[in-house]
Amino acid sequence: MKKLFSTVALLTILSMSAPVFAGTHGVDGQVSGRSVGAAICSLLIWPGIGQAINDQSAEKNVTHAVLGLTGIFRLWSFYDAIIDRQGGVWHNRI
Repeated sequence: MKKLFSTVALLTILSMSAPVFAGTHGVDGQVSGRSVGAAICSLLIWPGIGQAINDQSAEKNVTHAVLGLTGIFRLWSFYDAIIDRQGGVWHNRI
């Protein structure tokens, strides 16, 4: 059981870097009270809500919401919302 949990933890940590290699580009904004609140909403409620609070494009909001079906994408959406990353949509992928 311990080995299983260790493997799952390792795979989760390794998969956190996967969105970095998605080929998307964006410009980091600034961390503010608004972006922190948006990030918490993305993490706890649903990915895409934080991007909507940060006034991102509808395309990016929908992409985050759909990819939110995967548990790990919540962490990427959280990070994306907390730094208020503008842009990052590339050929309808995020």
